[in-house]
Amino acid sequence: MRLLLMRHGQTHANVSGELDTAHPGLELTDLGATQATAAMQALTDEHLDAIYVSSRIRTHQTAAPTARARGIEPVQLSGIEEINAGDFEMRNDHDAIHGYISTVSSWIHGELGVRMPGGETGHEFLERYDHAVRRILEAQHSTALVVSHGAALRTWTALRMDPDSGAPAVTEPLHNTALIVLEGDFDAGWQLRRWEGEPVGGRFLEDEAAPDPTGDLDED
Repeated sequence: MRLLLMRHGQTHANVSGELDTAHPGLELTDLGATQATAAMQALTDEHLDAIYVSSRIRTHQTAAPTARARGIEPVQLSGIEEINAGDFEMRNDHDAIHGYISTVSSWIHGELGVRMPGGETGHEFLERYDHAVRRILEAQHSTALVVSHGAALRTWTALRMDPDSGAPAVTEPLHNTALIVLEGDFDAGWQLRRWEGEPVGGRFLEDEAAPDPTGDLDED
């Protein structure tokens, strides 16, 4: 199947640099709402059978313009939430950001037994995200849009896509409404077809002043 993985639009936590991973999470900014509308327009040529969102309000708000335009009711899917920040939740200090990013980086490099302080291990994250994607596959769509979260999307994609499919470095930015397109399944493997790290509606929608800690894996 064709899997369109989109990060949500800009939130107030992205602007303040806080690690906002708990339910329900902060809402989109005005720019985030604009990004969501632009994403709907950018996806015009994509066939969509279904739209999936996490339990966080920002994914619902991001998917809304596309859902209205297509007449598709988004399905809230457990398991595609952001990597839990645990003890770092809603912090934006250097130690918290470094601790979060370094843990995620260790998972991407195969150290799945490392636990996010106060949160989940890489094994636990991968198990829940895999389970959610398998549910999408079981629905037998040809193409589905999944609106999820930056660190979660980058980590799952890095660990599950075919390493020979020409992927960019997983440490490259994955900004608000960035898009990853995969084709395949768990048996045949996931092939990368597109990695657009900037907002899918256009680079002009990027807020370069926002700290956005889950938008990249720069630990500095």
